Amino acid sequence: MKHTWKALEARFGELESVLVSVDDCRAHTLERRKAGIKDGTIHTELGHLRMVLKWAENNGLIARAPHIERPAKPDPKEYHISRHEAVRLLESANVPHIALSIRLLLSTGARNAAALELTWDRVDMDRRLINLRNPFDRSRRKGRATVPVNDQLFSALTEAKNVALSPFVVEWGGNQVKSIKKGLKAAAVAAGLPDVSPHVLRHSAAVWLAEDGHSMSEISQFLGHSNTRVTERVYARYSPDHLRSLASSLEF
Repeated sequence: MKHTWKALEARFGELESVLVSVDDCRAHTLERRKAGIKDGTIHTELGHLRMVLKWAENNGLIARAPHIERPAKPDPKEYHISRHEAVRLLESANVPHIALSIRLLLSTGARNAAALELTWDRVDMDRRLINLRNPFDRSRRKGRATVPVNDQLFSALTEAKNVALSPFVVEWGGNQVKSIKKGLKAAAVAAGLPDVSPHVLRHSAAVWLAEDGHSMSEISQFLGHSNTRVTERVYARYSPDHLRSLASSLEF
């Protein structure tokens, strides 16, 4: 929210909340587009403004929350990597914590922050389960579930735990790693996959699950979605069985 306010303050900071108009929203959208900001980011910025104003209305701080017009939310990005490309990416990761991060993100479908904040006390090596939700973090976090550990990830985690110097699973020199963007980018470029990001790895994991025919309900739980609507909207089209049974009803 603090980051969002940096983009909103200049235009909206001095306005009385009930006086915010559609013209103000459109001017913000136009200005941000000219600055090269994508509609998805603008949609989020104005969505945060709307959320705060609705909260103020619900708590009796203002009489009415004005209508906040936003650009349409872009369609979900479809780019994902194949399993063969994932192998190539992993082989190009020359730094241990980057290789472990890639394996962790692809094997759990975790969000980047959840993977980097993961501590060993939430990795149950006996039951082979990972709890991606930090019990000490009271904030509402998206996409944090308890997921099983497959054989390849178990092997990587066993090796990492034997040399661990900190409570964090992904570490470098005994310290928590705050970002893998630079290291992942280097590995991605070396593998010929320059568009790979932590989100692409999570997206790829979900696509693989859908391609293998797992139900949207199961995939939703694995990804930590609050309901299946998002899962179905983004991943149902990758399922080989999605709507297939309906086709027989149209034979004549």
